[in-house]
Amino acid sequence: MPERNFSYHRFIYTLLGVGFLVFSGFVYTQAVPENNHVISPKAVAGKMLWQQHNCSSCHQLYGLGGYLGPDLTNTLSTKGKGKNYAAAIMKNGTQVMPNFHLNDTEIEALLAFLEQADKSGNNRVHSYEIGLDGTITSEGETRK
Repeated sequence: MPERNFSYHRFIYTLLGVGFLVFSGFVYTQAVPENNHVISPKAVAGKMLWQQHNCSSCHQLYGLGGYLGPDLTNTLSTKGKGKNYAAAIMKNGTQVMPNFHLNDTEIEALLAFLEQADKSGNNRVHSYEIGLDGTITSEGETRK
């Protein structure tokens, strides 16, 4: 009886191993879809600047990040804003945002990064209200 059980297990393990190899070969030989967007080197440099200056401590992308500054996911395509608007703020700062003394190359890289984020999705800006008891409600929600 133990011999029969051993051959059954060997058969199952062999079958699983062959299945794994076939599946792996299938996965690694598939063509990359045509809609796969490659991020430009300038946008990669912008992402590195975003991280270096810790922009996400104040700003959000896709709703993730700090709440001091605005969500920048779709700033470049928002009516009344755009590249020139964003570049002017990056160049000089505001009362709340510090001036990081970015040069033109760094601003172009950050704009390329924000443009890539803008193309990859959208994030509706949420409006929140903070109650006196510290609770937060979203736009259209009612308090209990």
